Amino acid sequence: MTLSDRIASEIQRMLELSDGMMELQRNHLANNMGCVPSQINYVITSRFTPEQGYLVESRRGGGGYIKISRITSPDGGIGMHVVNSIGDVLDMQSLRAILGSLNDMGVVSDLDAPIIAAAVSERALQPLEPAARDVLRASIFKQILLAILDGNTNENHG
Repeated sequence: MTLSDRIASEIQRMLELSDGMMELQRNHLANNMGCVPSQINYVITSRFTPEQGYLVESRRGGGGYIKISRITSPDGGIGMHVVNSIGDVLDMQSLRAILGSLNDMGVVSDLDAPIIAAAVSERALQPLEPAARDVLRASIFKQILLAILDGNTNENHG
């Protein structure tokens, strides 16, 4: 088993013990694993991604930490499937279709759907070159969906 595998296994174990959400100090884990803190960063950025069902937040400075949350969706994973299927570009017509489906399934509320559409609309992204709009729209939309899914998860566990 490689060092990266051991680090990932340890983080998985810690997540299981903490019911899918945990905070860790990178330096502390690096000391325990006998590696440099950058190795911890590498494992987190490569194995604990939104596409793999994780949200990662990082706080820097004294007492800084990394917060890792496993996204467990009450929609049976439909939301995560959508996040994973969006890809790197998303045009406005496709976004409207996806939003409509997510709204029909109850993943996105009637109040949230038009706000999301406005946030990533052609008008909102107008300062960008046309090709860049679809790239940024996909990225923003994925992050919004992950935040919604994480909010639904927290409501069910909290």
